[in-house]
Amino acid sequence: MKTCVFPGSFDPVTKGHLDLITRAAKLFDRVTVTVMVNRAKNGRFSPETRVQLLEKACAELDNVVIDRWDGLLADYMRAHGERCVIRGVRTASEYESESLSAAANAMLNPDIETLLIFASPGMSSISSSAVREIASFGGDIRPFVPENTADEITAHLKN
Repeated sequence: MKTCVFPGSFDPVTKGHLDLITRAAKLFDRVTVTVMVNRAKNGRFSPETRVQLLEKACAELDNVVIDRWDGLLADYMRAHGERCVIRGVRTASEYESESLSAAANAMLNPDIETLLIFASPGMSSISSSAVREIASFGGDIRPFVPENTADEITAHLKN
């Protein structure tokens, strides 16, 4: 079985994330989307809420499972017997950052391979931080988040 892990903060999930998840689900038998908890960041959404939003957004994708991890990605991969990490790339600076992360992860766990998937046309301007910024000004985030999560994300960001 060909499997991969798509790690991220997903604070909150966006249409860009869902596009990558959907594309990966066509390439792999199982995609595990893992909410990573970064202790250095205070997310707007709790990890549990991020998991719930991802489960809702990915409900139609039978070969996608949602998980959560409080620790290093290299340790997650080892603990779950996974070898392939997928990451999305929107810009040249993200490519550079992901290259450095891939090298660090490979040093921590030599069994890890990282595959970079370029953003689909029209998705490169979508980010969780943009969603949070738009919502902070009362803007409509619907163009940026999965339709079945928009109301919940909007309500949460208003608080």
